[in-house]
Amino acid sequence: MKKIAMSGEKTMQNAVLLGDLRDIHTLILLFQRSEIIFPLAVMSKDISGDHYYGIPVMKGQESNINGYEYIVYSPDYQIQAFQLAKDNDAGLLPAGHVRLLFEEMFQNESRMPALKNQLVTRDIILDSTHDGMIAIDENGSITLFNKSAEKMTGITKDEAIGLPILEVMPNSQLPRILRTKTEEINREQMLPNGTKIYTTRLPIVDNEGNTLGAFAVFKDITEIVDMAEEVTNLKSIQSMLHSIIQSSEEAISVVDEKGNGLMINPAYTRLTGYAADEVIGKPATIDITEGDSMHMQVLKTRKPVRGARLKVGPKKRDVVVNVAPILVDGQLKGSVGIIHDVSEIKSLTEELTRARQIIRTLEAKYSFEDIVWSSLEMEFAIEQAKLAASTPATVLLRGESGTGKELFAHAIHNASDRKYSKFIRVNCAAISESLLESELFGYVEGAFSGAVRGGKRGLFEEANGGSIFLDEIGELALTTQAKLLRVLQEKEIRRVGDTKSIPINVRVIGATNVNLEAKIAEGSFRQDLYYRLNRMPIFIPALRERKGDIPLLAAHLLQKLNQDYGRNVEALTDDAVLALKEYDWPGNVRELENVLGRAIIHMEHHEHLIDRVKLNVLKASVALDVDHNSVTIQPLNSQIEEFEKKVIIETLEQCGHNKTKAAKTLNVSLRNFYYKIEKYGINS
Repeated sequence: MKKIAMSGEKTMQNAVLLGDLRDIHTLILLFQRSEIIFPLAVMSKDISGDHYYGIPVMKGQESNINGYEYIVYSPDYQIQAFQLAKDNDAGLLPAGHVRLLFEEMFQNESRMPALKNQLVTRDIILDSTHDGMIAIDENGSITLFNKSAEKMTGITKDEAIGLPILEVMPNSQLPRILRTKTEEINREQMLPNGTKIYTTRLPIVDNEGNTLGAFAVFKDITEIVDMAEEVTNLKSIQSMLHSIIQSSEEAISVVDEKGNGLMINPAYTRLTGYAADEVIGKPATIDITEGDSMHMQVLKTRKPVRGARLKVGPKKRDVVVNVAPILVDGQLKGSVGIIHDVSEIKSLTEELTRARQIIRTLEAKYSFEDIVWSSLEMEFAIEQAKLAASTPATVLLRGESGTGKELFAHAIHNASDRKYSKFIRVNCAAISESLLESELFGYVEGAFSGAVRGGKRGLFEEANGGSIFLDEIGELALTTQAKLLRVLQEKEIRRVGDTKSIPINVRVIGATNVNLEAKIAEGSFRQDLYYRLNRMPIFIPALRERKGDIPLLAAHLLQKLNQDYGRNVEALTDDAVLALKEYDWPGNVRELENVLGRAIIHMEHHEHLIDRVKLNVLKASVALDVDHNSVTIQPLNSQIEEFEKKVIIETLEQCGHNKTKAAKTLNVSLRNFYYKIEKYGINS
């Protein structure tokens, strides 16, 4: 690849690129082609050299590289980008947005297809464009001056039409196009009022080679917008419109007021696989393989539709469609649609998702802002978690399965002073006992049969300086518990088969949904380890204890599921929300997501609301069976504790399992109330 051309350096805006190798390579190609932004430096963990294709490589936050206006960054480099922007007063541009912006700019530079023999359709398209358009005849008099040209030049159409172009715009280059009959593509120009534009100038030539005039289309380089045009003189620009149609990279489809195909362009044929004779005069639904016709919806509602996802053609190409009605003097004449192919973007997104899954053990994805809540119970848990994040203390997250313990672990790490270091996640129940010890603490060469040459670092060493999240910590074997206790007490680990201790600095966040106190009593969990882990316990309430959060959670999950399934479900009905609140949710938030996902899957594509019937939720009934006739003589202290446990259970039932309300009823602090629930192993 050639180095970036420096000819336009004086007018370029400099930028620093932060991201993985794929993003940086793509951005450099885009900037080289656009000549708008110059890559002053790059920063990437994937680049080891001092230069990448002639561009300096930044090795850290401290650098002598300055003089840049923007920082373009990938999602994984957001933190570094924010720090650089803060230190250098530079603007922040997400790489994905920049890529889409430039790709659309390059597409828009291609010319729109001419709409043959349909004056009204051409009028509508030209009238809606945000690109300035000026045309002159063979005598140099202005014949076309659209609304965007008025806006960008500050000259009205009445002041321009019919006058010599050099009298209206002294620095116009259109007379030169008349003389040379050559095209000029993407030339930078400064208008008399100081507006900077990119312009393409074309001669207007008929089929016999006669020059009828010249045409310029230009855009303010601060805006990339949808293309359309306004026709003022059909005769003088007919050749130009035909040229635009044939070279356009945007697929365009036009239907009449009855929804029958009226016009398509070559890009449409390339995208859908349908030729003109297969579409013209046929219903607008002929090219759709999945989804509803946006043409028919626009003709019915007379309102534009933007960003609709469909699949078109025999190959079921994934596209995004923008459709607008064609209205003439208030009468509906049809609709025009622009179709964008998103198959490649989708492929890149899926590849990025797979890459993130590979490295997901090295990063914390969530913060406290990602936790959806409104109840007092969750407010208390979040306050405790934020307090824990501000200290180096070991944290123990307790709660039922599906309550969001891992989400809290992410948030605690990201709110701590270790957020720029690694966040390692380990599911203690998912790894066999024979492998878990070597995975956590590593091993030396020859430690056991099958050990790799040179040994292996354990997950605690990988997490050094950061945090390690031990999920299902209650499932650890006693031998592993003993080693974990040494880590917490001595701040050091010893690899399997080694006699040398290795000091480490790791913040341990544990999580469990089992009753550790009961496991201590039965001898399957070490009491000394329990006291080390339980230094900062955080109880995450079950969903049935915070049913007031269900509407917010459901709305949040709907957004996520719509993205996962490519649907557009807007909300739940009031009756459906009531049904969710009536259910006890033994599976908690995970079960709520499952129920909503199942409802969306079974909905028709035209349905946008979830009602009670689609939820198919069975009402849970939780009964507490107590045999009041069975009395066993016990020590007084045990009987007092049993009575206290019974009082707490009955109060919880009377308060609808609302722990905050129950604590107030019993006139004890919420912290003390949670302690007693844990002590007695009460599962509300």
